[in-house]
Amino acid sequence: MPPSRLPRPRRYLVCEPRYFDVRYAINPWMRENTEVDLDLARSQWDTLVATYRDLGHTVETVAPEPGLPDMVFAANSVLVVEGRVFGSRFHAPQRQPEEALYAAWFKAAGFDVQQSLAVCEGEGDLVPVRGLVLAGTGFRTTTDAHREVQEFFGMPTISLQLVDPYFYHLDTALFVLDDENIAYYPDAFSPGSREVLQRLFPQALTATREDATAFGLNSVSDGQHVLVAPGATALIAQLTTHGYLPVPVDLSEFHKAGGGIKCCTQEIRA
Repeated sequence: MPPSRLPRPRRYLVCEPRYFDVRYAINPWMRENTEVDLDLARSQWDTLVATYRDLGHTVETVAPEPGLPDMVFAANSVLVVEGRVFGSRFHAPQRQPEEALYAAWFKAAGFDVQQSLAVCEGEGDLVPVRGLVLAGTGFRTTTDAHREVQEFFGMPTISLQLVDPYFYHLDTALFVLDDENIAYYPDAFSPGSREVLQRLFPQALTATREDATAFGLNSVSDGQHVLVAPGATALIAQLTTHGYLPVPVDLSEFHKAGGGIKCCTQEIRA
């Protein structure tokens, strides 16, 4: 019998896709001026938010701004651990105006915000688990930012080298299952980083490339329920075998911009 899993209530921040579009290309998934079905994007996003609330989680929203089509990807904005907020410094000029808008939301909500000095893209590349921060680099967030994160949170920060441009953020190649374990796609990482993950998480679930390119690792788990892309069929089967409850949520319209469930979801760990 698979082990029983217990969910933990979460607090999430999201941004509605009012201005979502694909006007420019800053990752391999994007093609300039790709046609976007905004009604479908809004319907998919509404389903995501409703699913979180149906599962008992708190969902708050930040107002979108015209001219910032990627602001919907709230996970890239900051990292929050124990109520401390480390703000992003975006690599792409097109996204840099988002920094002040997200920082203003957190300040208005009563948080102090420290802005990164180095290029850093929030939960896109920073994943807290088991008292550590797993930190991606190679395409966006720099190792200088990893050092800042360790100093700011006082948590060991483990640098992981991403090597496949289709997995340009850590959250496209790895997600946290519960307080102790993760799932990831090994070939997204350098050999040394794969060995680090094997040592730290010998019981981790590993995904196929098919699962990963279906955005199956851009998932969100509350410790029991795993909101996951429906196309990641082999991963969904693994999750079920290991006692998790997969909750398929289709965010395929956002895949055109290289994003999915986790990209649209910032966790406020207060």
